[in-house]
Amino acid sequence: MVIVRHEMGPRFSEMTVTKMGSCNLIILSGQVAENTSLGIEGQTREILKFIDRLLAHVGADKTNIISARIYLTSVGDYAAMNAVWDEWVPKGHTPARSTVGAKLIRPEYKIEIEVTAVVDAKEHHHHHDDNCIAQESDESNTKK
Repeated sequence: MVIVRHEMGPRFSEMTVTKMGSCNLIILSGQVAENTSLGIEGQTREILKFIDRLLAHVGADKTNIISARIYLTSVGDYAAMNAVWDEWVPKGHTPARSTVGAKLIRPEYKIEIEVTAVVDAKEHHHHHDDNCIAQESDESNTKK
């Protein structure tokens, strides 16, 4: 199995992609806002733009998202976050989703979103401009 790691840093990759049968499984790390001076709506919009960019990089889009996990520092922001989310998610393509009240790694972050998507492997058009690294997994070390 080949795992392609995108925008890889010393601790994590922004996105990993691996082929699962006839599909590519796309897993995005938790995305947070760069402009932490924004309110919940602004941070949510910025994160959703990051998600759009990452998915587009591997030939996917938000209609391919099958699961989303949202972490809010204040459950009081739930309705405002949902208003932005509802504008962004295409009708008929709402993924499975959980929303959790959580303390995030920096107090300025109001929200963190991670998503998983699936795209037909035949439709996968990957642009190798991010110094991504494809690694062969040693399946002999995998417990069955």
